[in-house]
Amino acid sequence: MNSQTQPVKVNIKKLNDKAVIPAYGSPFAAGADLYACLDEDITIAPGEMFMIPTGIALELPIGYAGLIYARSGLASKKGLAPANKVGVVDCDYRGEVKVALFNHSKEPQTVLAGERVAQLVITPYLTAEFIETDTLGDTVRGDGGFGHSGRQ
Repeated sequence: MNSQTQPVKVNIKKLNDKAVIPAYGSPFAAGADLYACLDEDITIAPGEMFMIPTGIALELPIGYAGLIYARSGLASKKGLAPANKVGVVDCDYRGEVKVALFNHSKEPQTVLAGERVAQLVITPYLTAEFIETDTLGDTVRGDGGFGHSGRQ
């Protein structure tokens, strides 16, 4: 646990006896590892996706979300990463946390039962009140879009 910050308390429920509680790999890790809760190893074909169960459900505090990111080792070594790039667990969701793992490689890749498949980052969020208007404030950038901010 990071001694610089106060931990956020998150209730967790095991939905399966084989489920592993998320764990941080080091004292200053931002993401807690999520583990594959599988009865047997599975193989994901190139260009295919498999919904990996974790066997856990969360009760995140109001004002917090769980963001599911790729594990860098799994992505760089096996080409396996969340299909939606970043999964979002809302604070009012009480179902099983699952990882939509996509095989970006050109070879079939095996996910082992109990393997670390993603990382969960708990973060606060803001809710916006969207107000329709006919005008927006001016900026130097203006409406310059994709790849435009570095140009003169």
